[in-house]
Amino acid sequence: MASISSNETVTQREQSMVLEDVKLIYTIFADVPPKTKLLLLELHRDNHMEYLLSGLQQLGPSFCVLDANRPWICYWILHSIALLGESIATGLEDRTIDFLSRCQDPDGGYGGGPGQMPHLATTYAAVNSLITLGDEKSLSSIDRDKIYRFLLSMKDSNGAFRMHDAGEMDVRACYTAISVASVLNILDNELVRDVGNYILSCQTYEGGISGEPGSEAHGGYTFCGLATMILINEVDRLDLATLLDWVVFRQGVEGGFQGRTNKLVDGCYSFWQGGIFALLQRFHTIIGESMTLLDAGQANCADSSLTTVESDISDGEESLDGISSSDGEACVTQQGGRIISKGGDEACFFQPGGREPLFNSIALQRYILLCSQDSGGGLKDKPQKGRDHYHTCYCLSGLSVSQHCWSKDEDSSPLPGAVLGPYFNLLEPINPIHNVVLERYREAQEFFTRA
Repeated sequence: MASISSNETVTQREQSMVLEDVKLIYTIFADVPPKTKLLLLELHRDNHMEYLLSGLQQLGPSFCVLDANRPWICYWILHSIALLGESIATGLEDRTIDFLSRCQDPDGGYGGGPGQMPHLATTYAAVNSLITLGDEKSLSSIDRDKIYRFLLSMKDSNGAFRMHDAGEMDVRACYTAISVASVLNILDNELVRDVGNYILSCQTYEGGISGEPGSEAHGGYTFCGLATMILINEVDRLDLATLLDWVVFRQGVEGGFQGRTNKLVDGCYSFWQGGIFALLQRFHTIIGESMTLLDAGQANCADSSLTTVESDISDGEESLDGISSSDGEACVTQQGGRIISKGGDEACFFQPGGREPLFNSIALQRYILLCSQDSGGGLKDKPQKGRDHYHTCYCLSGLSVSQHCWSKDEDSSPLPGAVLGPYFNLLEPINPIHNVVLERYREAQEFFTRA
């Protein structure tokens, strides 16, 4: 391996390698005929289904390190299948419900496997899995009273939640607890008490949200913090303008998102960062008017023209470094791995209820389909990485978000222009706050309202 120069960090070197990989993919794509382009942009549904069903039925010995994450594996696979508009056979569904029931602790909550300690993360994964399966048998298997007692036992005196008995306390724990309570219709004032204060203490000077006070802003935690504040009706307490500014600049020249400042693009942030925009758009009636105007000098192209990566990457370095607006006039550029504005003193206007997405949805779809999709099935972090169920789930979730972000409301089907590649690529819409397919979420809400 070549030595790193004194003026180049490891991250900068790795970023250059990723840019070269992406540039090669986009250059090849730009040079092929239109019909071939359409084929390259096709979502390989059959291959993805084969990969997912295989994982749900039998995993190899290398997965033993994920023994405490088996409800997560169920969720990643089941949610991916649901996004593809498919379902599993009745026998396999019954076995999945039986397995998850054996993960349910006698005192409430779900562990990583039968007999394991109940944990907020695997409780979230198990509940979302059972909601995704969606029939009465799966929903009625959830003991809501015991889950409520478990959630309450995880609540700390400062208002936050611990992941498990004597475990870590962070924004992820707050989100998983509040999300589960909300979707099961057991959220009350006792669970909500002082959660907002804790989330607020985790918003950093950058605008994003960290896992705990004093840490670095992170895409996953920002999603969790924002979603939690929406669920407890305290989102207006956040500095939403700086939060939007931070997340806007996490979309890189590759078209995908990075999770933190000066880090590499990663396919999973297609949802963790892209989902933030879905929350800001879908829940604008809760958010109100506080984000109508961003301060001068902040994200200067935070509308639909933010980052349209040029389709013809074959023109050389200029087209990798330049990002064009929809009318062809450059509004931002990349320098040193960071996108910077060229808008001078002009401020950006943002209408939360508007139809235009707040990120470049087509560039994100291009990255997912060309750089994160494994032709043999499954999706991955970035070129040169291997597929896995986690990235398959969150790449597909981000793909759904980017396809549906132009829709007037959540029940509207996207126009063909909003879906990159053949319209066959269109995935099911999700409820972005819980990341479950919208239809399954609504069925669960009806079930738990009358239960």
